[in-house]
Amino acid sequence: MLEKNYEAAEAEPRIAALWDEKRAFVAGAGAEPGADPFCIVIPPPNVTGSLHMGHALNNTLQDILVRFQRMKGRDVLWQPGLDHAGIATQMVVERQLMQRQEPDRRTLGREKFVEKVWSWKAESGGTILGQLRRLGASCDWSRERFTMDEGLSKAVLEVFVTLYKQGLIYKDKRLVNWDPKLLTAISDLEVQPVELKGKLWHLRYPVEGMADRVIIVATTRPETMLGDTAVAVHPDDERYKDIVGRFVVQPLTGRRIPIVADDYADPETGTGAVKITPAHDFNDFEVGKRHDLPMISILDFEGNAALQGNEDFLAGLKPSPDLDEALALHGQDRFFVRKRIVEMLEERGFLEKIEDHPHMVPHGDRSGVPIEPMLTDQWYVDAKTLAAPAIASVREGRTVFVPKNWEKTYFDWMENIQPWCVSRQLWWGHQIPAWYGPDGAVFVEKSEAEALAAAEAHYGAPTALVRDEDVLDTWFSSALWPFSTLGWPDKTPELGRYYPTNVLVTGFDIIFFWVARMMMMGLHFMGPEPFHTVYIHALVRDEKGAKMSKSKGNVIDPLDLANEYGADALRFTLAAMAAPGRDIKLATSRVAGYRNFVTKLWNAARFAEMNGCVRVEGFDPASVQGTLARWIVVEAGRVADEVAAAILAYRFNDAAAAVYRFTWNTFCDWYLELAKPILNGDDEAAKAEIRATTAWALDEILKVLHPFAPFVTEELWLRTGETGPARTGLAAHARWPVGVAGAGAAAAADEINWLVDLIAAIRSVRAEMNVPPAALLPLVLVGADDTDKARLVTHDAAIRRLARIETASTADVAPAASAQIVLGRTTACLPLAGVIDFAAERARLEKELAKVDADIAKVDGKLSNPSFIERAPEEIVEQERERREAAMERRVKVVEALGRLQGA
Repeated sequence: MLEKNYEAAEAEPRIAALWDEKRAFVAGAGAEPGADPFCIVIPPPNVTGSLHMGHALNNTLQDILVRFQRMKGRDVLWQPGLDHAGIATQMVVERQLMQRQEPDRRTLGREKFVEKVWSWKAESGGTILGQLRRLGASCDWSRERFTMDEGLSKAVLEVFVTLYKQGLIYKDKRLVNWDPKLLTAISDLEVQPVELKGKLWHLRYPVEGMADRVIIVATTRPETMLGDTAVAVHPDDERYKDIVGRFVVQPLTGRRIPIVADDYADPETGTGAVKITPAHDFNDFEVGKRHDLPMISILDFEGNAALQGNEDFLAGLKPSPDLDEALALHGQDRFFVRKRIVEMLEERGFLEKIEDHPHMVPHGDRSGVPIEPMLTDQWYVDAKTLAAPAIASVREGRTVFVPKNWEKTYFDWMENIQPWCVSRQLWWGHQIPAWYGPDGAVFVEKSEAEALAAAEAHYGAPTALVRDEDVLDTWFSSALWPFSTLGWPDKTPELGRYYPTNVLVTGFDIIFFWVARMMMMGLHFMGPEPFHTVYIHALVRDEKGAKMSKSKGNVIDPLDLANEYGADALRFTLAAMAAPGRDIKLATSRVAGYRNFVTKLWNAARFAEMNGCVRVEGFDPASVQGTLARWIVVEAGRVADEVAAAILAYRFNDAAAAVYRFTWNTFCDWYLELAKPILNGDDEAAKAEIRATTAWALDEILKVLHPFAPFVTEELWLRTGETGPARTGLAAHARWPVGVAGAGAAAAADEINWLVDLIAAIRSVRAEMNVPPAALLPLVLVGADDTDKARLVTHDAAIRRLARIETASTADVAPAASAQIVLGRTTACLPLAGVIDFAAERARLEKELAKVDADIAKVDGKLSNPSFIERAPEEIVEQERERREAAMERRVKVVEALGRLQGA
């Protein structure tokens, strides 16, 4: 006997343990013989990570896909694994060493430190995978991979060496995002813009040989002027045409720097002149390349002034007191240098003015300090060459984005792609397989032995080499994920079976950093695209639409929700709200609401059990005879098809809505309610058929609901299997339902749907018209044909009971003072004379209509105001749009209700 209450906290861990015991999710489990493969690779979470709501959404959607395909009989592999997360992991371990008062990284040395990281990983890393299991993720956990494991490291070596020897990896001196605290280059994804209340300093640069002629430039970083190598103006700017090609004198050092014409200078902004510091600004770097300007770096890796002994800085400068004062800044922090330079400029009359200037300043997301564009020697991948086939794949439809609008983002990035910096100044990661000879010659090989052999051939004698200390960007190894996890470069059976994979589910923020790079690497090394579909899901925001952040205090922990309401309730909430192209506004109340849905299902199963609804051996749903039984058989087949079509189209919200509607409304509210008189009646044959059909329909619900709510469906599958014929396996391996309705079933379904629509419409009108709940109303069908007249007689008792109807009749003309409901070819009329005050009701509705119209006008006023749209937070604008949408929906209902009063 089912317990009165379903206890998710007890059941979910027990069901998860059962799945593990039965090896339910190993590759191919539950597949039909000869089935086609279906493979998804998990976006590998960081080994340091813990579950957040984005992970919960991402993995819930993947799990729905793989559970559905497993139930369709496909040979499914959901490949799990972890990313080694170079910077994050190194920071965690260094912090741990400090807390334990152990020797720091540099005292330990590289080898000992890396050992410490592996020890940390064994003890504490990868907890997020256990958290994903808590949510019911049905990965093949026996195949867990790690981007630093032996196999994936082998793949990384193979790719790096191959690309190097093909000329697609090279070393170059370029600007990178440099983190002065972590002392490494970082990717754009690891840079976080932070708005600061800064200043805009306007500086006077004298034009050489032209007394009293100056160019005024504005900058937010006056410290970088020590590295200026030009001033740029627009070629068409009439103000400066006479001095293009001349020189200005840099105010602090006396350096002569040219005035160049370049489209980068915007004549509409400020004075139209910009100082060019190629070694400290990404845009300036490009200008510097176009004009062959010197690259003068004036900061060291820690963000301190590096001036003394700096040959690039000193080149062309003459000794002077001004230069000595500048050189005295050597070794000082960049922000002290900024302050001092402004003072020096003011003292010498070169400071035009200072303005307050709020602006976005890039910070390292891990270190929290402003990053510096830094000119360094790094390893680069020729991304432009590798991007061309990946662009063609999407252009020609071999890989598609869902929603399709994300293709534009993909093309914008890929068609303007820059060389990919793949080296990082860390110790944790894949050390670059490059060795240097005494003269700087580089030898890139898969092992030190091969590098020494290459060096011996090069030098003509055995030669000692020094290995490059840098490691590879974490995204380099994760770019190989779809094939390295399957065993490449070895030709494994899994690689042949599951590559290419089918679909990738991920967030929009890593389309370039991960999706595009997997496309590039997959095409280059494997031939076919790594996946045919990229589903981009939305963000999960708080209930007001604000982005979740620790600083705002609005972060919702998915594990807290799972523990309080059940993982099924959380999963169903996320799926139900995952409308394409719309961010999810998550409120705890929504999760509580879907816990009620789980409870509703449990109570329906208990009702069925208490009424003897047990599965019957050999039951054939196509052979049922009763109208109600035929109806539920037809509707079960329809919902299975509807949910399947929605899942295949990545409309997860539509799929969830369909299964919710069928379970709660069709089965629990209507079918069971209409079945009660039969179950309580004297017709034993009808009762037996309804019992068997109810048990069968409940099984169909468990199957269709399983991808969304796997725990409660598996529990009910097992518990209802304790009676009747023995279950042949888990719900996770049950076959997806197919329609099985027999002859005449469609007509029976139409009849019950007519009944349901009639009762629902009457209930709705009663509510709209403020009819007292206790009032029994007459019902008159106008224009009814013989079929509807017969239905009215057949279902008289149900209509009276469920719609609070006193009498039901037919007529040729609508009664006076009646509310009218159009149902296909028939009009249902509810005479309301003496039941409600028509004048008062009309006045109430007109007053409500006026209020709704005023609300709509107020919102329209805001949304038509460009200032509001530009300045209001995104979530506030979206709230106003939703408020208008809700008001418009309410307006339609009020107008309909007023329409029913016309002529009354």
